[in-house]
Amino acid sequence: MTLPARAGAGPGGAGQVAGGLSPAFEDLFRTEYVRVVGIAHRVLADQAEAEDVAQEVFVSFYRAHPADASYAPAWLHAAAAHAALNALRGRDRRARREAAQAVPLDAATVDDDPAVVVAATETRDEVRAVLARLPERSAAMLALRYAGLSYAEIAAALDVRASSVGTLLRRAEDAFRRELQ
Repeated sequence: MTLPARAGAGPGGAGQVAGGLSPAFEDLFRTEYVRVVGIAHRVLADQAEAEDVAQEVFVSFYRAHPADASYAPAWLHAAAAHAALNALRGRDRRARREAAQAVPLDAATVDDDPAVVVAATETRDEVRAVLARLPERSAAMLALRYAGLSYAEIAAALDVRASSVGTLLRRAEDAFRRELQ
């Protein structure tokens, strides 16, 4: 990731070296990048798009927060979920616009059983569409949980009590099921 160099110490953290990032930000980036991409990828199912979301999240954090902030991992995780959901919603709007103007094409898929490929694709698309329609917190909660975050990490990322995460997840899953039907 390449960010513009900034003169002096600023939100990126004290000790920023001329022409580079602060060691604190570099450590934060190295520690959290894979998880931030993973959260975004879980929502988007597109590696390149997930990496773009991660870059946006880190740039946003870099510009506004100190790299050594205790809340940095939680902020990055929540921002990744929200940014990925926003990208998903944007993708859905774009897909609807394009589908309205599209010419049908026969797309051959390379797989042993095309019916399996079609069913899996439809299921993934339906799950993403439902996530896009859920309230932001519910969608973020589900995205973070199914990206592998613990209850404590979800609580920190979404600024809720850890003891409430189970209940909130159940409600989010119930809302997901209702929206799916």
